[in-house]
Amino acid sequence: MPETLERAAMVPPRFCTPRTNRPTYGGEVAKLARILGFEPMLHQLLFWDIALEHDAGILAYREVGWTIARQCGKTVAQFVLMLWRCLRWPGQIVRYGAQTGMDARAMLADTWWPLLEHSPLAEVLSFRRQSGHEALLFANGSRLGLVASTEKSAHGSTLDTACLDESWAHPDHRLEQSVRPAMVTRQSAQMYVVSTAGTETRSPFLWSKVQAGRQAVEAGVTDGLAYLEWSAPEDADPAAVETWRQAIPALGVTIDEATIRGDFQGMPRHEFQRSMLNMWTSAMGEAVISIEVWESLADRDAPRPDSLILGVDLSPRSKSAAIAAAGPRDGRLYVSILEHGPGSDWVAPRLEELREELGAEVLADRKACAAIWGEIEPLGVVEVDAAGAAESCAYFLDLATRGKLRHRGEPELLSALDGAALRPLADSSAWSRRNSGSDISPLCAVTVACFGWRWDTSWGEES
Repeated sequence: MPETLERAAMVPPRFCTPRTNRPTYGGEVAKLARILGFEPMLHQLLFWDIALEHDAGILAYREVGWTIARQCGKTVAQFVLMLWRCLRWPGQIVRYGAQTGMDARAMLADTWWPLLEHSPLAEVLSFRRQSGHEALLFANGSRLGLVASTEKSAHGSTLDTACLDESWAHPDHRLEQSVRPAMVTRQSAQMYVVSTAGTETRSPFLWSKVQAGRQAVEAGVTDGLAYLEWSAPEDADPAAVETWRQAIPALGVTIDEATIRGDFQGMPRHEFQRSMLNMWTSAMGEAVISIEVWESLADRDAPRPDSLILGVDLSPRSKSAAIAAAGPRDGRLYVSILEHGPGSDWVAPRLEELREELGAEVLADRKACAAIWGEIEPLGVVEVDAAGAAESCAYFLDLATRGKLRHRGEPELLSALDGAALRPLADSSAWSRRNSGSDISPLCAVTVACFGWRWDTSWGEES
């Protein structure tokens, strides 16, 4: 096993094309990084080693995908790699693209060139500042410029390397369609797709590349397409330090735990998951219901309604469960968390006690509660199917939006709502346990409890 791979295995990627016995130019890039004053991190070394494997000088991979959390040095790694490419072979045409053309120009003019003009490379390159044609020009005829955003921009030209950075922001394959035709005649041409995770709906280009990369890794592909991904698994606890270590290879090197802890406490759960744990979410940090709206619905001292319906929910792998209640008063539905705790062994006996005490009907999403369905069904629990899950979610959100809902301000419900994400379901949406950034079982339990009142018009709601 190459030394860099062995060391990088201390924080292994979740998905990674394996190193083969082919030689690599990765060491040359690492040497250039040190000349420029960068000490490479282990994950950067691994990225270069895999991406630049070659057979008799011909690069093995025409496309390289790399997804990783923010602030882990991915842009620096691309920058040094592009410089190396321009320096190693004369006449190379290399282009860089970011979220927008403005972002790419700012990176080239405001970050990279100020560093280079005072470096040992200053003697062999210059900066062309012409608006729309900005580029680093090398004495050997190589050029590092920017990727244009139009599909036909590269037609009639040739291209050796294209780095499509922050690819989560690209809504379609336009940039790829711009650079691919220009690489056809170049023997060792490479396209790099590098980014932090996005969302499946807003980042279709990157999502397609992630799926292809993961499949290639699982199939053991070692030519044509390489892929590396550091990320937290879908069921990981975003609050756990172990999760941070798995997803953030720069942790303990350029990023400390205190910083990540502060981000976790201060950022919306969706955005923390996406940007710091490189997890795909269904939202880009925007809460399904804003905290301000939710706080406006609080009534902490409200008396218990005369009639109640209970809702039950179970988190994935039975890590926790919740029992909630909903009941009408003064033309509104009042909701509350009755029980919320770890595991699921307690649910059936406690549900039986509450049902007898309150004389209440009970609803549950059968799919979510599959692990305990055999225990709770004999208690007369009413099944909510997939269609009902979508309807119940829509009904709950409608109640909240119209101010027809009240709650007691329980912290576990606020935490669930803060981290909750939606998933498409038929022509509607339902709560997504996979993409949510917190335990949403209290929220799901409240949602199905409210749904029990959907057909009862006695408290003022239309059927």
